[in-house]
Amino acid sequence: MRFVPADGPVSEPVTKFGGQPVWLGEPAWPLSKELGRPMRFLGQVRLPGEEVRLAYLFLTDDVAEEVDSTWEPEGGENACFCQPGRLPSFVSTAAISRGPTHGPDHLVEVVQPEDDGEEVLCWLGGEPTWLLGDESPAGAWSFLAQIDSCDLPFDVDFGEDGVGYAFVDEHTGEGRFLWQSD
Repeated sequence: MRFVPADGPVSEPVTKFGGQPVWLGEPAWPLSKELGRPMRFLGQVRLPGEEVRLAYLFLTDDVAEEVDSTWEPEGGENACFCQPGRLPSFVSTAAISRGPTHGPDHLVEVVQPEDDGEEVLCWLGGEPTWLLGDESPAGAWSFLAQIDSCDLPFDVDFGEDGVGYAFVDEHTGEGRFLWQSD
């Protein structure tokens, strides 16, 4: 996928990174377990199918304070969940619709590697390419997205040259997000 700056704020339920989430239900902004403050919104991914569903990705990314364990899928410092769907039990939220983000909206354009000769570093669906070994969550999870920090249109702390991996349980709407770094 390639990130394309949007002409303005995006309010449709589409795959995008940056900006503010487009909530399909009541706002449920995840809070950092350690800091108690809202996590930073990374993006949302439209799930396949006839029903409109979005998976939301958040990460504790506080410029004033460094927080360990943002890489852990159940550490309370990142969040992935769907609407409609249920929140993971380890995620606390606030009913706020707008919060910290990584700048303006960027829409996602799906590209194949041969389309432009560029290496594809981020993609939706398929299979992950692990940096340090398979850390897929145990159970019935579907791979949602691979996000290379070097390819995002904004800075995000996945360690040095890190890659984020998102998974969802399509039945419950719960998600898991983690990252690895060389």
